[in-house]
Amino acid sequence: MSDAPSPRTRREPPRFRRVEVRAVEALTPRLTRVTLGGAEMEGFAVDQPAASVRLLLPSSGEPDVVIPTWAGNEFLMPDGSRAVIRTFTPRRFDPGALELALDIVLHGGGAASAWAAAAAPGDAAAVSGPGRGYAIDPDAPAFLLAGDETAIPAIGQLLEVLPPDTPVRVEVEVAAPEARLPFGGHPTAPVTWHDLPAGGAPGDALVAAVREAEIDAATAVWVAGEAASVQRIRRHLFEERGLSRRQATVRGYWKRGRAGGAEDEGG
Repeated sequence: MSDAPSPRTRREPPRFRRVEVRAVEALTPRLTRVTLGGAEMEGFAVDQPAASVRLLLPSSGEPDVVIPTWAGNEFLMPDGSRAVIRTFTPRRFDPGALELALDIVLHGGGAASAWAAAAAPGDAAAVSGPGRGYAIDPDAPAFLLAGDETAIPAIGQLLEVLPPDTPVRVEVEVAAPEARLPFGGHPTAPVTWHDLPAGGAPGDALVAAVREAEIDAATAVWVAGEAASVQRIRRHLFEERGLSRRQATVRGYWKRGRAGGAEDEGG
């Protein structure tokens, strides 16, 4: 009889809803908005900004999607392989048209990046969600939003809903200058763009920007980006600056070098 501990099981995520591509729009040379829609989006709702949805892609060479089965801690296909799933911020949902917009980074090499670059109206996909979003503290005296390219959709969404009279600072790392795009939605939110230096690792410029940022004792902080760099930022905020866990939300959206069936934000 084995004494090995049983694998930890996770609560089953929301069901997948079949959708099709309704529209594709290039926001920048590195960011594409794919609008998905379909009758199965009836009842879908996003209650908090900077939430997440899972995007299920067709298997390689297949025109349709096969809905996977939840196996306790991951989604598996009928043959036992891992489903091709990526996680994104639901940039905008139109309940009248039953349409969901996802902004996808075209960085090359990723499954979702390749899919978005070739997406056309009528293409099949499926979505599950939403996952947890960001609970805004209406009493925060100021906000700091920081992230890399994969966080641009969430930052744009947050700027639309943060209190308009509250100061907001935004720090964004991009791999190339052409990834920059104008943010709207907040009257007092200066944005500082940080180009990743040649030879630098993803997140290096973002880590430096957060380290140099002025963060008052009660400033609410939201950070998202590459997992290893975000972990460095987490240690800086909580261990070096002494921020409380309630004051700062820090999320790893993707892992450098991770591919295959990984569920990574941004492709």
